[in-house]
Amino acid sequence: MGRRSLNHRRVLITGASGGIGRALAVQLASYETHILVIARRLEELQQLGGQLSELGASEVVAIVGDITEPETLAEAIEHIQNEWGGGLDLLINNAGVSAHGRFENSSEEVLRQIMEVNFFAAVELSRQAIPLLANGVDPLVVNIGSILGHRGIPFNNEYCSSKFALRGWSESIRPELAKIGISLMIVSPGTTNTEFFEHLISKGEKPPWGENPGLPPEIVAKQILRGVERRRYEIYPNWRGRLLVLMSRLAPWLLDRLMNRYG
Repeated sequence: MGRRSLNHRRVLITGASGGIGRALAVQLASYETHILVIARRLEELQQLGGQLSELGASEVVAIVGDITEPETLAEAIEHIQNEWGGGLDLLINNAGVSAHGRFENSSEEVLRQIMEVNFFAAVELSRQAIPLLANGVDPLVVNIGSILGHRGIPFNNEYCSSKFALRGWSESIRPELAKIGISLMIVSPGTTNTEFFEHLISKGEKPPWGENPGLPPEIVAKQILRGVERRRYEIYPNWRGRLLVLMSRLAPWLLDRLMNRYG
């Protein structure tokens, strides 16, 4: 098959008020897309909606809500059913949260909250969206994972667990979706320069290696859309991320020794 077109597509993006989600929405607007964005921050979504309209989006729908709440998902699904002819072309599961700290000092509540946002919300939204995607044009699900879904690191046990789960689930359902004409792409970014770490659920002990330079979200978004157009199965927007995944596959013992220094 040739390149996937993004023109005039019907798109749903979660976690769109900032970071990668916002950058994706901004870049998709120029394709005259119909965009439905979901996030919890009202002011940021209102600003984004105006920007998307100015950039050429054919329609902008902003839903303020928590994607772990059934009411939020129901509102999005209902709009697509009633206003978009029951069809969805591109679903981007981007919303995510994290926490820092040692496992022994954390809690079940923190783990469950992160799993609810990063994993269960994406799973349930995708489940409800399958009939809509089946009615879409060249439909695709994009799951924003992480290189930490390939390799776990200390002080991020909840986040790593959620991204491992998201990646495993994505690989599991990909053949099932393919049977009904829906594609799936996993995105495994490394560190990205966003406000993500300013909104940690729990700020326990910080990772001892300090902050690493990350890519601007606009560059990550551009690579994601390039992967969408080129029909990739998985992409790694950050070269450091690709290196970590490669080392994890070829020399896991070496990474174990390195991580043990920080544990």
